[in-house]
Amino acid sequence: MHPKIDSSFRVNEKKRWFHTWWPENVPYNAEFEEKSLNEMLDEQVEKYPDHNLIWFLGTWVTYKLFQDYVKRFATALVDLGIKKGDVIAIHLPNCIQYVVAYYATTRIGAIASGINPNYQPMEILHQIEIIKPKVLIVLDSLYESSIKPIIDNTKIEKVVYTNLVDLAQMFSTKRILGKFLKKIPTGKCDYEGAVKFKDLMKTEPRDSDLNVKIDVKNDAATYIMTGGSTGLPKAAVLTHFNVVSNAEQCRLWLGGEVPGMGNIGILPLFHSFAHTVVMNTSIAVGGWMILFPTPPSQDELCELIEKLPCAEGLIYAGAEILFIKFAEMRHLNRRYPGVMGKLKLCISSAGPLHKQVRDAFIENTGGRIVEGYGLSEASPAVSAGNLFGESPVGVIGMPFPGTEWGIFYPDDFSKGPICLGNPDDSKFGVENTGEICVHGPQIMKGYLEQLDETKNTLLEYDGKTWLLTGDIGFMNEDGTIEIRDRKKQLIKFKGFSVFPKEVEELLMKHPDILEVAVSGLPNDEYGEVIKAWVSIREDSDLSPKSIKEWALDNMAHYKVPQHIAIVGDLPKNIVGKVQRRALQINDPIWKEKYGDRT
Repeated sequence: MHPKIDSSFRVNEKKRWFHTWWPENVPYNAEFEEKSLNEMLDEQVEKYPDHNLIWFLGTWVTYKLFQDYVKRFATALVDLGIKKGDVIAIHLPNCIQYVVAYYATTRIGAIASGINPNYQPMEILHQIEIIKPKVLIVLDSLYESSIKPIIDNTKIEKVVYTNLVDLAQMFSTKRILGKFLKKIPTGKCDYEGAVKFKDLMKTEPRDSDLNVKIDVKNDAATYIMTGGSTGLPKAAVLTHFNVVSNAEQCRLWLGGEVPGMGNIGILPLFHSFAHTVVMNTSIAVGGWMILFPTPPSQDELCELIEKLPCAEGLIYAGAEILFIKFAEMRHLNRRYPGVMGKLKLCISSAGPLHKQVRDAFIENTGGRIVEGYGLSEASPAVSAGNLFGESPVGVIGMPFPGTEWGIFYPDDFSKGPICLGNPDDSKFGVENTGEICVHGPQIMKGYLEQLDETKNTLLEYDGKTWLLTGDIGFMNEDGTIEIRDRKKQLIKFKGFSVFPKEVEELLMKHPDILEVAVSGLPNDEYGEVIKAWVSIREDSDLSPKSIKEWALDNMAHYKVPQHIAIVGDLPKNIVGKVQRRALQINDPIWKEKYGDRT
């Protein structure tokens, strides 16, 4: 699977863990070429002009056709008065237009920023106030409910509206859409001066207007909104060098270029995970992406995998919940034999990948899955397990090529690292827990117009800029890192430091518990107490009392939750990450202490 790595890549032999389970022929220390997103695209078009790049609702788009779409829309943006440095907001679900708009925007040196299609108007307005776009690209069916109530409170100059199937082949689309969406969503956009996406696509490309000089290390390609887990969302400024390097890092980790390899795009493209691992990485590997405007059912997904040309296998990135569906699907090999062995390169992120899920997924699908780690401020991919050999469970793998990581003192970065994984390091293991910090070409330029936040998040050590991730963990002697929890979600109970993630993982060892979320609640006597929200199997008779009794027998006393609630499905965000914060701030104990403020 692995190609020979170009000799320009250098391997750092000094790392103590290089010869343990690092993937064969993947360089540790890689120097990445300085190029823009569209230079990367044009290189791939030159190599694979007639290869497919996108499948969407029955429609195929080749590399060459996609490049033509991008140039047409980029020229149209120039005609609308868009210049280098202007911001374009993309309020679309996964579709061909999203990818076209993103690459067209960045082709002329403008800055793309995706907006969650599920946001309510006030949430959209908040992002617009941060990123200050001149143009908004919106799905026609979303305009009236999501944009019209707020548009007069913005400084948006142009609205471009599109229907989901504007770039789809209608002869095959209705049947496919009927299966996935039941009907084609439509709507009106009555904003004065609004223009149709389809009309702009009639613009003849003018290369003379598209030769924009881009400083790849300084010019922003995209503003990615952070998750807001430690406060209000912020816009991470990612340069062309950041996002192209991260796509190249993913390409190396996935085994190099594999023309014809598919990439399942259920995760939304506005999110950093899909932005890189689905959209940009598909181009970097010479592969193609399968885009879904809404998540399909498990049966529909399996039918498509059997139907579409997946001889080279599939990349599938998502949260653990997506892989649980495959792991628990009964008689998969009999019902959908064409799925077996095709899920070759699967990466679970946005939360831990539990051993029982990983093992069941591998057994049920014949595929391969590892845990990955990243954050929006790192474009977002930082590390992953080895997809081609040994890969321990319970760790976040190894840092991607060109990436360094270390454990630093969590309350005083200036004291230097606890452990960097070098031969002379000795502070490994849980007793040397600290903040995970990362250095590499994918680290953001900063937060948009948030100088103080940037200064607190990007710090200098040994002549390098390090990103303070806010995640707490420790390094093992093989160089892998285990995450304990978010720095700001640490629970202080009777003076003990309790990591919610650890309590969740311990409770998950009970055979009848499916999911757990743990958080701290205020308590005048103990500082905080621990509460666990637990989802159990349908046929289980577990009660909060029996769970607590089991916990007392299997966990240190100070880690046992004082409060346990049995619930149905735990609240999750759009990529499947459990939202502890939502449970915490809506709990009666929290509200009694703090009211409704978050």
